[in-house]
Amino acid sequence: MKDIKFFKYHGTGNDFVLIDNRDEKFNGSDYKLIESICHRRFGVGADGLMLLEESDKGLFAMRYFNSDGKEATMCGNGGRCIAAFAADLGVAPRRQYFSFEAVDGMHEALVDDQLVTLKMTDVHEVKKEMDGWFLDTGSPHFVIMVDDPYAIDVFREGRHWRNHACFAPEGVNVNFVGRPQNGEVVMRTYERGVEDETWSCGTGAVASAIATHVNSNGTSDSFVMKVPGGELKVSFVCREDGVFENIWLKGPAQFVFEGTW
Repeated sequence: MKDIKFFKYHGTGNDFVLIDNRDEKFNGSDYKLIESICHRRFGVGADGLMLLEESDKGLFAMRYFNSDGKEATMCGNGGRCIAAFAADLGVAPRRQYFSFEAVDGMHEALVDDQLVTLKMTDVHEVKKEMDGWFLDTGSPHFVIMVDDPYAIDVFREGRHWRNHACFAPEGVNVNFVGRPQNGEVVMRTYERGVEDETWSCGTGAVASAIATHVNSNGTSDSFVMKVPGGELKVSFVCREDGVFENIWLKGPAQFVFEGTW
């Protein structure tokens, strides 16, 4: 195997391995290799791996893989981290909006020091399902309102809902969300593909903020989402027809280290 240069980033504790694959030398179909790199005991350790590739639609294309090695749906914190990575590589500008391509379409981003703001795709439907709310923010999420997210066994309860027959066969990401207090919302996440709690989840923060808006009869259109790894800010516009647009996710995206596999 040839040496693979990689970079480690995290967004509020949601950590990723990033590889500049514009030369297409890394094989994205080798899920065993990706799984090995992401393994926390025998590899670099990460919630996921991303490839920065060429695009004819934006400055670059983002390909995201969960830590199980399988190519996955959109990752909000991953999108913010790859935007920071692109700026560090000189592929994208700083303090100026730019666009890149992802699995769910085009995204705008702004890199300002270690804060990265990312525009998310529109949300067309928020459905009441059993004990929570289901919506797709680039990845499918099931949001459950609870009194205290830190009183929940996230691994056990999250795994139950992630594998529930209602969401078969692909499954769903699960968010446990507290009641809003002064615009702040506590959130914990069980993430499919990682099959465990993650310290943060960007698409989950967006889903949880929108579900909180709906659950509280539209009292606010912006929230500070408090996750185990820090804070994320989510803002949006809710149209009269119930579509959520102009959705922005903002928070830190930080370089950790680089190395060779």
